[in-house]
Amino acid sequence: MFKINRRAFAAGSAALALVPGVASAQTKKLLRFVQNGNLTILDPIWTTAYVTRDHGYMIYDVLFATDEAGAIKPQMVDKHEVSADKTLWTFTLRDGLEWHDGKPVTAEDCVSSLKRWQARDPMGQKLADFVVEWKPVDAKTFTLKLKEPYGLVLDTLGKPSSNVPFMMPKRIADTDPFKQIDSQIGSGPFIYVNAESKPGEKHVYVKNPKYKPRPEAASGLAGGKIAKVDRVEFIDMPDSQQQVNALIAGEIDMVEQVPHDLIPILKKDKGVQIVNWNPLGQQFVLRMNHLTKPFDNPKIRQAALLCMRQEDYLKATVGEPEFYKVCTAAFVCGTPNAVEIQGDLLTKPNFEKSKALLKEAGYDGTPVVLMQSTTLPVLTNMAPVTKSLLEQGGFKVDMQSMDWQTVVTRRAKKDPSDKGGWSAFHTYAIAADILNPIAANFTVANGDKAWFGWPNDPEMEKLRDAYSKETDPAKSKALAAAVQNRALETAQYAWLGQWYGPGAARSNVVGWLKAPVTVLWNIEKS
Repeated sequence: MFKINRRAFAAGSAALALVPGVASAQTKKLLRFVQNGNLTILDPIWTTAYVTRDHGYMIYDVLFATDEAGAIKPQMVDKHEVSADKTLWTFTLRDGLEWHDGKPVTAEDCVSSLKRWQARDPMGQKLADFVVEWKPVDAKTFTLKLKEPYGLVLDTLGKPSSNVPFMMPKRIADTDPFKQIDSQIGSGPFIYVNAESKPGEKHVYVKNPKYKPRPEAASGLAGGKIAKVDRVEFIDMPDSQQQVNALIAGEIDMVEQVPHDLIPILKKDKGVQIVNWNPLGQQFVLRMNHLTKPFDNPKIRQAALLCMRQEDYLKATVGEPEFYKVCTAAFVCGTPNAVEIQGDLLTKPNFEKSKALLKEAGYDGTPVVLMQSTTLPVLTNMAPVTKSLLEQGGFKVDMQSMDWQTVVTRRAKKDPSDKGGWSAFHTYAIAADILNPIAANFTVANGDKAWFGWPNDPEMEKLRDAYSKETDPAKSKALAAAVQNRALETAQYAWLGQWYGPGAARSNVVGWLKAPVTVLWNIEKS
């Protein structure tokens, strides 16, 4: 069971007093939080890992944010204007924005941050296709000049999840987007304490005493970001049973995501509450590498899809039917772009057809190097299911086990699978990340600029471009369906069911906001 080393805690508290404007944590409120994975990469633009995104929300701020109802609201922006022809957008920052080092946030900082972000994010990349220039006008004002009107400007700038357009100081934002930043200075409600943070053990944050929240009440990711605790520790605790024991014992305060089989234990404890913080849920995904054998051959990818059965994954990972849904819609059942597949694909395997297609494709037995994450409980059982299904369909599979951060690092490699690369891995996306073909990383098919797996399909990009320009909801849904069909035709990736993963907190923890992301402002301990 996790125990606090009181001597080390006292020493850390003394060091904390060196942070400007922050009193000793010994007399302040401490929130101990266990993420759904270990945090080792701190650059939320370089990676889409959710643990890194959550770190980003602690220390950075955004221009626009999504409220609980899904509406885009100003955050760092005070006001914005659009020209009559809808090609010139003008943004003015609100007063009181300051970096953690005491320097004011400027329009130049924001422009540099947006340029770095749009190089990595699919919605940012699509917006960039329409951009003539981002231009600072004065210290607090900048403009966006477009080639033609684009209907997703605010949806793009206010996107809630990976990659989030976090604002950074210009000197940091000018870092090559394909290299990791080496500084953690933001303007958000918490300050990262590098000296006390030890990857693999804990990450430490303290309340930013100079942060000026918006006046509106907190709603989703929008409104006033009021830090109601003085210190937050992200505790690295990969063992799920240990998390549950520590939560019951009061040694930690919050767990982002509880393994479904352990929820009944927590429900019996009066000192613990279950919190459904993300009502839209998540979607499981299998991502294949389009650059290396065997999945560089589309017929072999199609054979893999013929082996998939969503319910096998959902039963193996979630278990309880109340927490999952068989859903063949790429863009999330119950949302505007949802269209389910006609037929058995992804729900009923056809192993004989898979074997025939492999023979037709000339499959030579090259093993599928399947990366298995062992530190994200909800993903641990995914790869064994895939291994079993693919082998029944005629594939050879080399399943390699590793922690999630190793998966995150290795998936960026384009080397052949027998030289340290990979063929496939499992991940999941929160629903807010995949509601349309522009937001969803998995649908991007522009080669080297695409998400890991690097599909290259000009036809898919034409469909995505058409979607980005369409303003009629009915036509947009038809285009989303066309994108889904194209993804199936080329076997670009596999979506493997919808699921819901509540978190848990001590009963004295209040203020956990309903949002696609766990954020720790507005939370207090009574």
